[in-house]
Amino acid sequence: MGLDGIVPAGVLTGENVIKLFEYCKKNGHALPAFNCTSTSTINAVLQAARDVNSPVIIQFSNGGAAFLAGKGIKNTNEKASILGSIAGAQHVRLMAKHYGVPVVLHSDHCAKKLLPWFDGMLEANEEYFKTNGEPLFSSHMLDLSEEFDEENIATCAKYFKRMAAVNLWLEMEIGITGGEEDGVDNTGVKAESLYTKPEQVYNVHKALSPISPMFSIAAAFGNVHGVYKAGNVVLSPHLLKGHQEFAREQLKCEEEKPLFLVMHGGSGSSAAEIGEAVNNGVIKMNIDTDTQWAYWDGLKEFYKKNEEYLQCQIGNPEGADKPNKKFYDPRVWIRAAEESMIKRALESFENLNCKNVCGDSWSRLS
Repeated sequence: MGLDGIVPAGVLTGENVIKLFEYCKKNGHALPAFNCTSTSTINAVLQAARDVNSPVIIQFSNGGAAFLAGKGIKNTNEKASILGSIAGAQHVRLMAKHYGVPVVLHSDHCAKKLLPWFDGMLEANEEYFKTNGEPLFSSHMLDLSEEFDEENIATCAKYFKRMAAVNLWLEMEIGITGGEEDGVDNTGVKAESLYTKPEQVYNVHKALSPISPMFSIAAAFGNVHGVYKAGNVVLSPHLLKGHQEFAREQLKCEEEKPLFLVMHGGSGSSAAEIGEAVNNGVIKMNIDTDTQWAYWDGLKEFYKKNEEYLQCQIGNPEGADKPNKKFYDPRVWIRAAEESMIKRALESFENLNCKNVCGDSWSRLS
Protein backbone atom coordinates (compact mmCIF):
# COMPACT_ATOMS: atom_id res chain seq x y z
CA MET A 1 0.00 0.00 0.00
CA GLY A 2 1.11 3.55 -0.66
CA LEU A 3 1.11 6.29 -3.26
CA ASP A 4 4.30 5.33 -5.08
CA GLY A 5 3.41 5.03 -8.76
CA ILE A 6 -0.02 6.61 -8.21
CA VAL A 7 0.81 10.31 -7.77
CA PRO A 8 4.10 12.26 -7.74
CA ALA A 9 5.58 14.59 -5.16
CA GLY A 10 4.80 18.27 -5.54
CA VAL A 11 1.57 20.12 -6.28
CA LEU A 12 -1.08 17.84 -7.79
CA THR A 13 -3.67 18.87 -10.36
CA GLY A 14 -6.34 17.27 -12.53
CA GLU A 15 -6.35 13.48 -12.68
CA ASN A 16 -3.74 13.24 -9.94
CA VAL A 17 -6.09 14.99 -7.50
CA ILE A 18 -8.83 12.47 -8.35
CA LYS A 19 -6.38 9.58 -7.88
CA LEU A 20 -5.31 10.88 -4.49
CA PHE A 21 -8.84 11.46 -3.19
CA GLU A 22 -10.02 8.10 -4.52
CA TYR A 23 -7.14 6.40 -2.75
CA CYS A 24 -7.96 8.20 0.50
CA LYS A 25 -11.67 7.39 0.33
CA LYS A 26 -11.00 3.73 -0.48
CA ASN A 27 -8.44 3.25 2.29
CA GLY A 28 -10.03 5.32 5.07
CA HIS A 29 -7.72 8.34 5.06
CA ALA A 30 -8.61 12.02 5.20
CA LEU A 31 -6.14 14.76 4.38
CA PRO A 32 -5.64 17.60 6.85
CA ALA A 33 -6.10 20.96 5.14
CA PHE A 34 -4.05 23.59 6.95
CA ASN A 35 -4.77 27.28 6.59
CA CYS A 36 -1.52 29.15 6.02
CA THR A 37 -0.82 32.87 6.29
CA SER A 38 2.92 33.09 5.61
CA THR A 39 5.88 31.24 4.16
CA SER A 40 6.70 30.28 7.75
CA THR A 41 3.39 28.46 8.28
CA ILE A 42 3.59 26.93 4.79
CA ASN A 43 7.05 25.53 5.53
CA ALA A 44 5.88 24.17 8.89
CA VAL A 45 3.06 22.26 7.21
CA LEU A 46 5.35 20.92 4.50
CA GLN A 47 7.81 19.69 7.11
CA ALA A 48 5.05 18.02 9.12
CA ALA A 49 3.83 16.22 5.98
CA ARG A 50 7.35 15.11 5.13
CA ASP A 51 7.99 13.92 8.68
CA VAL A 52 4.84 11.80 8.65
CA ASN A 53 5.37 10.72 5.01
CA SER A 54 1.91 11.73 3.83
CA PRO A 55 0.19 14.05 1.37
CA VAL A 56 -1.27 17.29 2.67
CA ILE A 57 -3.56 20.14 1.69
CA ILE A 58 -2.30 23.71 2.02
CA GLN A 59 -4.98 26.36 1.73
CA PHE A 60 -5.39 30.11 1.93
CA SER A 61 -8.38 31.98 3.26
CA ASN A 62 -9.29 35.39 1.88
CA GLY A 63 -7.91 37.18 4.92
CA GLY A 64 -4.91 34.89 5.21
CA ALA A 65 -3.99 35.55 1.59
CA ALA A 66 -4.28 39.31 2.09
CA PHE A 67 -1.96 39.03 5.10
CA LEU A 68 0.50 36.99 3.04
CA ALA A 69 0.63 39.83 0.50
CA GLY A 70 1.54 42.26 3.27
CA LYS A 71 -0.56 44.67 5.28
CA GLY A 72 0.96 47.52 3.28
CA ILE A 73 -1.19 46.62 0.26
CA LYS A 74 -4.81 47.75 0.36
CA ASN A 75 -7.36 45.07 -0.37
CA THR A 76 -9.44 47.23 -2.68
CA ASN A 77 -11.37 44.92 -5.04
CA GLU A 78 -9.63 41.99 -3.30
CA LYS A 79 -6.27 43.02 -4.75
CA ALA A 80 -4.21 41.95 -1.73
CA SER A 81 -6.09 38.66 -1.38
CA ILE A 82 -5.52 37.83 -5.05
CA LEU A 83 -1.83 38.73 -4.93
CA GLY A 84 -1.29 36.90 -1.65
CA SER A 85 -2.97 33.75 -2.96
CA ILE A 86 -0.79 33.77 -6.06
CA ALA A 87 2.38 34.48 -4.07
CA GLY A 88 1.56 31.68 -1.63
CA ALA A 89 0.81 29.30 -4.47
CA GLN A 90 4.12 30.07 -6.14
CA HIS A 91 6.00 29.43 -2.89
CA VAL A 92 4.20 26.11 -2.36
CA ARG A 93 4.89 25.06 -5.95
CA LEU A 94 8.60 25.81 -5.58
CA MET A 95 9.05 24.09 -2.23
CA ALA A 96 6.60 21.15 -2.26
CA LYS A 97 8.62 18.89 -4.53
CA HIS A 98 11.75 19.55 -2.45
CA TYR A 99 9.93 18.41 0.69
CA GLY A 100 9.05 15.31 -1.30
CA VAL A 101 5.32 14.95 -0.60
CA PRO A 102 2.17 15.31 -2.72
CA VAL A 103 0.38 18.60 -2.03
CA VAL A 104 -3.12 19.76 -2.88
CA LEU A 105 -3.01 23.55 -3.22
CA HIS A 106 -6.37 25.03 -2.29
CA SER A 107 -8.24 28.23 -1.44
CA ASP A 108 -10.70 28.22 1.45
CA HIS A 109 -14.20 29.69 1.95
CA CYS A 110 -15.29 32.18 -0.69
CA ALA A 111 -18.64 33.77 0.12
CA LYS A 112 -20.70 35.67 -2.45
CA LYS A 113 -19.24 39.02 -1.40
CA LEU A 114 -15.72 37.65 -2.04
CA LEU A 115 -16.30 36.44 -5.62
CA PRO A 116 -13.90 39.07 -7.07
CA TRP A 117 -11.15 37.21 -5.17
CA PHE A 118 -12.27 33.95 -6.76
CA ASP A 119 -12.34 35.59 -10.19
CA GLY A 120 -8.78 36.84 -9.74
CA MET A 121 -7.50 33.40 -8.81
CA LEU A 122 -9.31 31.83 -11.76
CA GLU A 123 -7.65 34.28 -14.12
CA ALA A 124 -4.26 33.36 -12.64
CA ASN A 125 -5.06 29.66 -13.14
CA GLU A 126 -6.05 30.23 -16.76
CA GLU A 127 -2.86 32.15 -17.47
CA TYR A 128 -0.75 29.46 -15.83
CA PHE A 129 -2.60 26.78 -17.78
CA LYS A 130 -1.74 28.42 -21.11
CA THR A 131 1.96 28.11 -20.36
CA ASN A 132 2.14 24.94 -18.28
CA GLY A 133 -0.83 22.80 -19.31
CA GLU A 134 -2.13 22.71 -15.74
CA PRO A 135 -3.63 25.27 -13.33
CA LEU A 136 -1.62 27.14 -10.70
CA PHE A 137 -3.82 25.75 -7.91
CA SER A 138 -5.23 22.26 -7.44
CA SER A 139 -8.64 23.36 -6.23
CA HIS A 140 -10.82 26.16 -4.91
CA MET A 141 -13.79 26.41 -2.59
CA LEU A 142 -17.03 28.29 -3.17
CA ASP A 143 -19.04 28.81 0.00
CA LEU A 144 -22.45 30.17 -0.97
CA SER A 145 -24.18 28.33 1.86
CA GLU A 146 -25.69 31.62 3.08
CA GLU A 147 -27.68 31.84 -0.16
CA PHE A 148 -30.75 29.81 -1.12
CA ASP A 149 -29.82 26.35 -2.38
CA GLU A 150 -30.94 27.14 -5.93
CA GLU A 151 -28.62 30.15 -6.21
CA ASN A 152 -25.80 28.33 -4.41
CA ILE A 153 -25.88 25.34 -6.76
CA ALA A 154 -26.44 27.38 -9.93
CA THR A 155 -23.51 29.69 -9.16
CA CYS A 156 -21.26 26.75 -8.38
CA ALA A 157 -22.23 25.08 -11.65
CA LYS A 158 -21.49 28.26 -13.61
CA TYR A 159 -18.02 28.58 -12.10
CA PHE A 160 -17.38 24.84 -12.28
CA LYS A 161 -17.72 24.86 -16.07
CA ARG A 162 -14.94 27.42 -16.26
CA MET A 163 -12.84 25.52 -13.71
CA ALA A 164 -13.27 22.19 -15.51
CA ALA A 165 -11.74 23.69 -18.64
CA VAL A 166 -8.41 24.02 -16.79
CA ASN A 167 -8.72 20.84 -14.67
CA LEU A 168 -9.49 22.47 -11.32
CA TRP A 169 -11.25 20.69 -8.46
CA LEU A 170 -14.23 22.46 -6.85
CA GLU A 171 -15.22 22.22 -3.21
CA MET A 172 -18.64 23.63 -2.36
CA GLU A 173 -20.67 23.95 0.82
CA ILE A 174 -24.34 23.14 1.26
CA GLY A 175 -25.81 23.79 4.69
CA ILE A 176 -24.21 26.14 7.17
CA THR A 177 -21.10 25.72 9.30
CA GLY A 178 -21.63 27.67 12.50
CA GLY A 179 -19.30 30.12 14.18
CA GLU A 180 -17.31 32.87 12.48
CA GLU A 181 -14.77 32.47 9.69
CA ASP A 182 -12.97 35.24 7.82
CA GLY A 183 -15.68 37.84 8.38
CA VAL A 184 -18.65 35.53 7.71
CA ASP A 185 -20.58 35.31 10.98
CA ASN A 186 -22.95 32.37 11.44
CA THR A 187 -22.97 32.40 15.23
CA GLY A 188 -26.69 33.22 15.37
CA VAL A 189 -28.09 30.64 12.95
CA LYS A 190 -30.73 28.17 14.11
CA ALA A 191 -29.39 24.80 15.21
CA GLU A 192 -31.36 22.90 12.56
CA SER A 193 -29.55 24.87 9.85
CA LEU A 194 -26.30 23.19 10.90
CA TYR A 195 -27.48 19.82 9.51
CA THR A 196 -27.63 19.29 5.73
CA LYS A 197 -30.30 16.95 4.37
CA PRO A 198 -29.45 14.05 2.01
CA GLU A 199 -31.69 15.56 -0.70
CA GLN A 200 -29.66 18.78 -0.63
CA VAL A 201 -26.41 16.90 -1.06
CA TYR A 202 -27.75 14.84 -3.93
CA ASN A 203 -29.06 17.95 -5.68
CA VAL A 204 -25.48 19.21 -5.73
CA HIS A 205 -24.28 15.94 -7.22
CA LYS A 206 -26.97 16.04 -9.91
CA ALA A 207 -25.98 19.55 -10.96
CA LEU A 208 -22.19 19.18 -10.90
CA SER A 209 -21.50 15.59 -12.01
CA PRO A 210 -22.46 16.20 -15.69
CA ILE A 211 -19.76 18.90 -15.79
CA SER A 212 -16.86 16.97 -14.21
CA PRO A 213 -16.25 14.39 -11.48
CA MET A 214 -13.78 16.74 -9.80
CA PHE A 215 -15.82 18.13 -6.92
CA SER A 216 -16.39 17.60 -3.22
CA ILE A 217 -19.19 18.63 -0.91
CA ALA A 218 -18.92 20.18 2.55
CA ALA A 219 -22.19 19.03 4.09
CA ALA A 220 -22.97 20.43 7.52
CA PHE A 221 -23.46 17.95 10.35
CA GLY A 222 -23.31 20.31 13.33
CA ASN A 223 -19.86 21.74 12.58
CA VAL A 224 -18.75 25.06 14.06
CA HIS A 225 -15.70 27.14 13.15
CA GLY A 226 -13.41 27.98 16.03
CA VAL A 227 -13.26 26.53 19.52
CA TYR A 228 -16.51 25.87 21.39
CA LYS A 229 -17.50 24.34 24.70
CA ALA A 230 -18.55 20.72 24.68
CA GLY A 231 -22.31 20.35 24.48
CA ASN A 232 -23.01 23.63 22.69
CA VAL A 233 -23.40 21.83 19.37
CA VAL A 234 -24.13 18.18 18.69
CA LEU A 235 -21.78 16.89 16.01
CA SER A 236 -23.49 14.12 14.03
CA PRO A 237 -21.04 12.46 11.63
CA HIS A 238 -23.42 9.51 11.23
CA LEU A 239 -25.49 11.78 8.98
CA LEU A 240 -22.73 11.59 6.38
CA LYS A 241 -23.37 7.88 6.02
CA GLY A 242 -26.99 8.73 5.24
CA HIS A 243 -25.86 11.11 2.50
CA GLN A 244 -23.76 8.36 0.94
CA GLU A 245 -26.57 5.82 1.14
CA PHE A 246 -29.13 8.21 -0.36
CA ALA A 247 -26.81 9.09 -3.25
CA ARG A 248 -26.03 5.42 -3.82
CA GLU A 249 -29.74 4.60 -4.02
CA GLN A 250 -30.43 7.43 -6.42
CA LEU A 251 -27.47 6.60 -8.62
CA LYS A 252 -28.15 2.86 -8.43
CA CYS A 253 -24.42 2.25 -8.13
CA GLU A 254 -22.45 -0.43 -6.32
CA GLU A 255 -19.91 1.97 -4.84
CA GLU A 256 -20.48 2.20 -1.11
CA LYS A 257 -19.35 5.82 -0.84
CA PRO A 258 -19.99 7.61 -4.15
CA LEU A 259 -19.51 11.13 -2.71
CA PHE A 260 -16.35 13.01 -1.81
CA LEU A 261 -17.19 14.75 1.47
CA VAL A 262 -15.38 17.46 3.43
CA MET A 263 -15.38 18.33 7.13
CA HIS A 264 -15.23 21.94 8.30
CA GLY A 265 -15.23 23.32 11.82
CA GLY A 266 -13.47 20.33 13.34
CA SER A 267 -11.63 22.09 16.19
CA GLY A 268 -12.51 20.45 19.48
CA SER A 269 -13.98 17.35 17.83
CA SER A 270 -13.22 14.03 19.49
CA ALA A 271 -11.05 11.43 17.80
CA ALA A 272 -14.10 9.15 17.61
CA GLU A 273 -16.18 11.81 15.83
CA ILE A 274 -13.40 12.50 13.35
CA GLY A 275 -12.88 8.79 12.76
CA GLU A 276 -16.58 8.23 12.07
CA ALA A 277 -16.59 11.12 9.59
CA VAL A 278 -13.59 9.64 7.76
CA ASN A 279 -15.24 6.20 7.65
CA ASN A 280 -18.26 7.84 6.05
CA GLY A 281 -16.33 9.31 3.13
CA VAL A 282 -14.71 12.52 4.40
CA ILE A 283 -11.46 12.95 2.47
CA LYS A 284 -10.52 16.42 3.76
CA MET A 285 -10.72 18.17 7.12
CA ASN A 286 -9.92 21.82 7.65
CA ILE A 287 -7.43 22.72 10.40
CA ASP A 288 -6.94 26.34 11.43
CA THR A 289 -7.86 27.34 14.97
CA ASP A 290 -5.77 24.66 16.66
CA THR A 291 -2.64 25.35 14.61
CA GLN A 292 -3.05 29.10 15.13
CA TRP A 293 -2.95 28.47 18.86
CA ALA A 294 0.00 26.10 18.53
CA TYR A 295 2.01 28.68 16.57
CA TRP A 296 1.34 31.33 19.23
CA ASP A 297 1.97 28.89 22.06
CA GLY A 298 5.41 28.09 20.69
CA LEU A 299 6.28 31.76 20.66
CA LYS A 300 4.81 32.32 24.13
CA GLU A 301 6.79 29.46 25.65
CA PHE A 302 9.97 30.67 23.97
CA TYR A 303 9.50 34.09 25.54
CA LYS A 304 8.75 32.68 28.98
CA LYS A 305 11.83 30.47 28.84
CA ASN A 306 14.14 33.28 27.67
CA GLU A 307 12.45 36.35 29.15
CA GLU A 308 15.56 37.70 30.84
CA TYR A 309 17.41 37.61 27.51
CA LEU A 310 14.67 39.48 25.63
CA GLN A 311 14.53 42.81 27.47
CA CYS A 312 17.32 44.65 25.68
CA GLN A 313 19.99 44.12 23.04
CA ILE A 314 22.88 44.03 25.52
CA GLY A 315 22.84 42.66 29.04
CA ASN A 316 21.42 39.49 30.57
CA PRO A 317 21.95 37.25 33.62
CA GLU A 318 25.30 36.18 32.21
CA GLY A 319 26.67 39.72 32.27
CA ALA A 320 25.86 43.39 31.63
CA ASP A 321 27.87 43.35 28.39
CA LYS A 322 26.53 40.09 27.00
CA PRO A 323 24.62 40.37 23.66
CA ASN A 324 21.13 38.89 23.24
CA LYS A 325 21.00 38.67 19.45
CA LYS A 326 20.73 34.91 19.36
CA PHE A 327 17.50 35.18 21.35
CA TYR A 328 15.74 38.05 19.55
CA ASP A 329 16.79 37.05 16.04
CA PRO A 330 13.42 36.39 14.30
CA ARG A 331 14.77 33.15 12.89
CA VAL A 332 15.00 31.77 16.42
CA TRP A 333 11.57 32.66 17.83
CA ILE A 334 9.74 32.09 14.54
CA ARG A 335 11.29 28.63 14.43
CA ALA A 336 10.02 27.98 17.95
CA ALA A 337 6.53 28.86 16.74
CA GLU A 338 6.96 26.59 13.70
CA GLU A 339 8.09 23.65 15.81
CA SER A 340 5.02 23.96 18.01
CA MET A 341 2.77 24.15 14.94
CA ILE A 342 4.47 21.10 13.43
CA LYS A 343 3.82 19.14 16.62
CA ARG A 344 0.12 20.01 16.52
CA ALA A 345 -0.09 19.27 12.78
CA LEU A 346 1.24 15.78 13.42
CA GLU A 347 -1.72 15.21 15.77
CA SER A 348 -4.09 16.02 12.91
CA PHE A 349 -2.41 13.49 10.63
CA GLU A 350 -2.80 10.92 13.40
CA ASN A 351 -6.48 11.72 14.01
CA LEU A 352 -7.29 11.47 10.31
CA ASN A 353 -5.57 8.11 9.82
CA CYS A 354 -3.11 9.90 7.59
CA LYS A 355 0.29 8.68 8.76
CA ASN A 356 2.64 7.10 6.20
CA VAL A 357 0.00 7.30 3.47
CA CYS A 358 2.78 7.67 0.91
CA GLY A 359 3.99 4.22 1.97
CA ASP A 360 7.28 2.58 2.85
CA SER A 361 8.40 2.49 -0.79
CA TRP A 362 7.99 6.26 -1.21
CA SER A 363 11.24 8.05 -1.99
CA ARG A 364 11.86 10.29 1.05
CA LEU A 365 13.78 13.54 0.72
CA SER A 366 15.55 15.47 3.45
